[in-house]
Parts: sequence; structure tokens; C-alpha cells
Amino acid sequence: MSLKSLALIENWPVPSAAAGVVRADGTVLGTQGPVGRRFPLASVTKPLAAYAALVAYEEGAVELDEPAGPPGATVRHLLAHTSGLAFDEHRVTSAPGERRLYSNAGFEQLGDHLAKATDIPFAEYLRQAVLEPLGMTATALEGSPAKDGVSTVEDLLRFAAEVQAPRLLDPRTVAEAMSVQYPGTKGVLPGYGHQNPNDWGLGFEIRDAKSPHWTGSSSSPRTFGHFGQSGTFLWIDPAAGLAAVALTDRAFGPWAVEAWPVFTDAVLAEAGAGGH
Repeated sequence: MSLKSLALIENWPVPSAAAGVVRADGTVLGTQGPVGRRFPLASVTKPLAAYAALVAYEEGAVELDEPAGPPGATVRHLLAHTSGLAFDEHRVTSAPGERRLYSNAGFEQLGDHLAKATDIPFAEYLRQAVLEPLGMTATALEGSPAKDGVSTVEDLLRFAAEVQAPRLLDPRTVAEAMSVQYPGTKGVLPGYGHQNPNDWGLGFEIRDAKSPHWTGSSSSPRTFGHFGQSGTFLWIDPAAGLAAVALTDRAFGPWAVEAWPVFTDAVLAEAGAGGH
């Protein structure tokens, strides 16, 4: 079973790639490549970490608007990259809520905050709260909650199905996560330059009208997800009722800027037309 469009990954200039597409009802429309192989996720780790944070919120371990991270910041600021923390350093560069400063440090402080609140190391909390219930047995967090996840296409398709039709979370919580936090905030989208506004939800980047962007020209503005510097991405397009995952072992660069939108548009054209 496969969408013909998924075969486009065979032309990508990468040593190895795997991809898959899943509907909101959990139906896998197609896969390509070694879907059981574990790849480093880089920043595609962040949506998984964010989902665990939202489970902790629903369990009452944390509140979204409680203090966390640098002075004046909250759990919500950390999830939405508006805490004011620098990209990869634990130093404050602006006031909370002022700018969209994409921050690995922010997700590391989020992980620390959740570990203290739950009394469970964050990697273990993620496993218990998200990975185990979804049967994501090949997925693990091996360090920073910002970038040190490893997973397979098979596992991430399970996660993408969950986000589209939540069982671990109240659908209203997921709707909040895919809604713009701190509207009108400008900032840099790594790899794509300055965006005004640079819209983001809770751990998920929101496409809106961003240009250039790593999704497709036919992706709906409501599309949300994440890409990683290890040449990985996961997007969910609620308008199409689809999600796609692609994992590679070549660092993000001009090849991805060129290849990913073409792939996404082909998937949307084929799957959106009921072509399976």
C-alpha cells in the first residue's frame, strides 16, 4: 500500500529516507523506505515533549500560566518560544512575550520544570505519558527535550494520528496547542529567516501565511507541525485531514528547502483527491 507521491523521497539527495502519511482516523495511506528504522529527530522532538507537557497540565501537575523558566515567564511562554531565552544558551535576551525567539534552552527549562513538578525525570515522564500509551516502542528521549529524540516513521504516524483525533488529551487542549499563542509576535523561523508574524502554538509551529516555508504551497494556513535540523519533519493539515512524516539522515539544508514543499504538494494532491 502506498501513495505514488511518497516515492519522491527516493530522489532526495540523502543516504536514507523514510516517509508515511496517515489520516485523522488512523488509516495509514502509504509508507516508503525503512519505516522501522530509528532516526535522530532533532527538533521534531519538541512536539513530543510538548504533548507530554500538556498531559502534565491535564493531570494537574502544572498550569500553563504558572511561572517557569526565566523571571516573568510561564510554561506557556516556554512552549510558545516567547520566554525571551536565547536559542541555545540559558540567558535572557528579551522580556517574556515580546518576541518569538526560537529556543532549545526554553524546552530544556520546560523539561526541568516538569521533572520537578511530577517528581519523574522528563524522559521517563514522556515515555509513561505519551510513548507507552501510543505504542511508540521504538521512540526514546536520549538527552535534551528540545532535540535528542529518536524515532521511526511507524511510531511518528501513531503520534500524528493521536494529534488529529486525541485520546490522551482533551481535544480542546490540542485545539489550544494548534492555536496561535501571543498573536502578532515576530521572529526568525530557523532556516527560513525573519517572519512577521512568526506564528506558533504550544510546541507546534503554525504555517499561517509564512513565506518561504517548509510545507507546500497548497498546505492550508491551519497546517501545523515541526521540522528538525537532522532532515526530519512532521506536518498535520487539518483542512486535508492528513498528516505526513519524513525522516532522513542528512542535515537540513538547501536540498530540503527545495524538496520538501514539492513532496508535500504531491501528497496533498494525491491523498486529497482520494487517490489511494
